[in-house]
Amino acid sequence: MPPELRKARPQEIEEVRALIVAESMPAIELERWIEEFWLLDNGGTLAGCAGVEQYGEAAVLRSVAVAESLRGTGQGVRLVQHCLDYAKANGAKRVYLFTMTASGFFPRFGFEPCSLEDFEPAARAAWQWRGNMEHEMLRKMLTPMRMQFD
Repeated sequence: MPPELRKARPQEIEEVRALIVAESMPAIELERWIEEFWLLDNGGTLAGCAGVEQYGEAAVLRSVAVAESLRGTGQGVRLVQHCLDYAKANGAKRVYLFTMTASGFFPRFGFEPCSLEDFEPAARAAWQWRGNMEHEMLRKMLTPMRMQFD
């Protein structure tokens, strides 16, 4: 039976934080965006998460993590597609992200590498964009990507 895909609850913030940090990602501003996260709940164990920061017609997909036991089962695709559908339903026309190790995973959804300058002004409100602008080391480690809905 596949894990339940559901919205995160504020009281789960520490569990979500642990899942994100375990994948060597920062959980910055998690408190602000926890209600815009979706979880893979595998029988009461959190096995995946992803969040959407919505900025009008722009959105930022963030903190995509799937437990190793579920990798290769399609659950990561299911999780990301759900987040993209949510962003589109809420008026997003473009979605941005940063990745350190998964630049080969996201093109299946229409994402392409881009530059920081390609981020539209609304998406620059995301902490990820600000952090990249402030820290050269981050810029060297992360690949910015974007996609546009048809």
